[in-house]
Amino acid sequence: MNTRLTSKVALITGAAQGIGAAIARLFTQAGCCVYVTDINDELGASFATSLGNEARYLSLDVRKEDEWHRATTQILKERGRLDVVVNNAGITGFEAGPVRHDPEHATLADWQAVHSTNLDGVFLGCKYAIRSMRIHGAGSIINISSRSGLVGIPGAAAYASSKAAVRNHSKTVALYCAEQGLQIRCNSIHPAAILTPIWEPMLGSDADREERMAALVRDTPLRRFGMPEEVAAVALLLASDEATYITGSEFNIDGGLLAGSAATPAVVEKSSS
Repeated sequence: MNTRLTSKVALITGAAQGIGAAIARLFTQAGCCVYVTDINDELGASFATSLGNEARYLSLDVRKEDEWHRATTQILKERGRLDVVVNNAGITGFEAGPVRHDPEHATLADWQAVHSTNLDGVFLGCKYAIRSMRIHGAGSIINISSRSGLVGIPGAAAYASSKAAVRNHSKTVALYCAEQGLQIRCNSIHPAAILTPIWEPMLGSDADREERMAALVRDTPLRRFGMPEEVAAVALLLASDEATYITGSEFNIDGGLLAGSAATPAVVEKSSS
């Protein structure tokens, strides 16, 4: 059994499915007590149960400060510590269907809705993580940003803006904690095209699914989608005591997409000799 996180306690937001679920699963396999949190109570509770005795579900709307206070208070009462917080919960703004999210036509309400979850939720997560971890003076905060937080996205201005802010806030938190003399680390992870349920409406389930998948990652040098487990592996490293000198850093998980512009490698023809 993997014991890298034995005796640690973690809270993961947006953990009912996708990247959050993959992180929760890997953390429990590494011996961690995991609090799966989400606003999808039915799915979250079912998933937490599937992870075994070291996982439990807490309903948590990351946009609401009183819920952060309630959740962290409960964890400290039950476990006496909180070692890892993964701020994973996020939205694109397209969950209810096509919406104009470009800089000219996005409505203020739509802009604010995305930032409320993606940025305010991370701010609150970091705030209550620091307060909870201060008890023991150490911990790891892992913020899930995005490749979209590193480049402009004309059709998803709010999403790109919010994820860029997550990147910067992670560095601010890292510096603040160091300034306070705390061994609380904060880092950000920047996934690109990761095969999660968010892609399913675009991919479909018909005979053309594979073709559509290939088209969506054509510009990715590794020419495939990433898997949630590949993001979880980086989160596991950052949560562990193997990464105690890593803080204020960012980790791209993008199949080489940001290694350069137009970075798709040329096809090398095989020699006939």
